[in-house]
Amino acid sequence: MTIETFKAMLLRQDGQKTIAAVENLNLNDLPQEDTLVQVDFSTLNFKDALAVTGTGKIVRTWPLVPGVDFAGTVIETTNPRLSKGQKVVLTGWSVGEKFWGGYSQFQRICGDWLVPLPEGLSTRQAMMIGTAGFTAMLCVDALESAGITPESGTVCVTGAAGGVGSVAIAILCHLGYTVSALTGTDDKTKHDYVKSLGAAEIADDARWAETPRPLEGQRWAAGIDTVGTTVLARLLAEMNYGGVVAACGLAGGADLPTSVMPFILRSVRLLGVDSVMAPIPTRTRAWERLVHVLRPELLETITSTSITLDEVKPAAEELLAGNIKGRVLVDLT
Repeated sequence: MTIETFKAMLLRQDGQKTIAAVENLNLNDLPQEDTLVQVDFSTLNFKDALAVTGTGKIVRTWPLVPGVDFAGTVIETTNPRLSKGQKVVLTGWSVGEKFWGGYSQFQRICGDWLVPLPEGLSTRQAMMIGTAGFTAMLCVDALESAGITPESGTVCVTGAAGGVGSVAIAILCHLGYTVSALTGTDDKTKHDYVKSLGAAEIADDARWAETPRPLEGQRWAAGIDTVGTTVLARLLAEMNYGGVVAACGLAGGADLPTSVMPFILRSVRLLGVDSVMAPIPTRTRAWERLVHVLRPELLETITSTSITLDEVKPAAEELLAGNIKGRVLVDLT
């Protein structure tokens, strides 16, 4: 195929200010990597919103095409793992931070970072899942590997109306777990949303904003945390004996005001979950499993909106303001 120009969002630095603009590029503008992908879809994640708005110190090279994930079709490659016409998905590897990412209709990328799209999943569905859903699957896998079963008791999911939280609830409920959802708000629409995904109850109340005592009353068999700070500290303090928390985010902060007491008096385990540098076999297993644990109609519920490149920046501002629930699809077709 002949490619003259295509659209991409570029971030440039003007002093201490980040300038985000949609520009016309050609293939010579792209990085010199081994695989060219025609990008169908990307997503808007918390990290993307920080990068696009310049709110957080996410971008490490300038100029940069943001977008921490994408799905599309291989146009040309010299990588022996891949072939022309193959559908692929990309998450992590510092793409959208250090390396050019998914907010471009075409992208050159290291082929070793790409995962072949599992049979039964379209590129659109893959990005409905995206980095957030992939991370959620890794968190559920971590709980299962630690011995948590549906019979263990209630699993508390924090940041429940966000991307990771939404998919985590959907996966857990599909697998038969009882889920309590912490949205961090009294917004009834978000409460209704997480209940539509299968959450049995809403955990929100005033005490989540308070620093907990080292040990609180036991409430949860397990937890998936995307928030950090006092929320994670309370989750740990309220774990049942032998409880397990999979922590994958810091939307509320990177500090952890807790003590060793939950760990040494209740045998609580805190498992860190990283999706950025996960090895390819781990990624492949997670994506293959996602095909079976997320129904297509549920993906439509989780995906709150679909936007174009021109709509990314205002949507990023809305996401950071807490006005968006679920997943945001970026349509590059």
